[in-house]
Amino acid sequence: MLKDSADFRRVASGVLLIAAPLLQAIAVILDPGTWGDDREAVSFGDNPALAQVQSVMYHWAYLLMALVALSLLHVMRRRAVVFGHIVGPLTVIGYINLSGLLISDPVEWWLGQRNTPEQTQRILDEMLNLPGVVFGFQMPWLFFAVFGLPVLLVGVWRAGFAHWWVPLVVLVGYGASLVVPYGPVTIPMWIAPAIALGRLGVKTLRMSREEWISYYPTAAPGRTTPDSYANTTA
Repeated sequence: MLKDSADFRRVASGVLLIAAPLLQAIAVILDPGTWGDDREAVSFGDNPALAQVQSVMYHWAYLLMALVALSLLHVMRRRAVVFGHIVGPLTVIGYINLSGLLISDPVEWWLGQRNTPEQTQRILDEMLNLPGVVFGFQMPWLFFAVFGLPVLLVGVWRAGFAHWWVPLVVLVGYGASLVVPYGPVTIPMWIAPAIALGRLGVKTLRMSREEWISYYPTAAPGRTTPDSYANTTA
């Protein structure tokens, strides 16, 4: 498999589609802030070890979700190509910025160990509301991840690789989590997209090499396919 680029990309894409959203769903279950005080300076202090575990899991979930967005572009090589080339990179940018914001978790825990919850929140707000943080890491980049992925999945549906309900479930799950308080209710909202994306991952892993390659553009002058590339480098 490692010597065959097509098979490697297929397996890697399938594993990412399963693992990345699953990591996020597990992180929300482990997060002390899901079950404890809604002030993370307090809940993180109650279980600092678990707080660090969930923060790392979110960090890697978002980084891997960026790779998921890139992997989905493969099935859009013949249909919705321009759409994918625009939405895909924007989604990647969104997830990378989401990952970057996770560094505030240990900062909040550290501040919470040395200040009252009110003081901690005031200091953190002053830090996160700096213009460089807001416009460099938050706005509008975070929304590229939350809404970019379901929009990208619309292109995947139009390319014939996913059912129509996949982008809908992802949109409802991740979108609804923005309008409700972070807590136990967030768990099913993030499990649902994990199931939808996981089904795409299983479908990808079950594909044959030939089915995967069929999404490459048809052989034509100026077009490169895996077979034509192999022939030129043999």
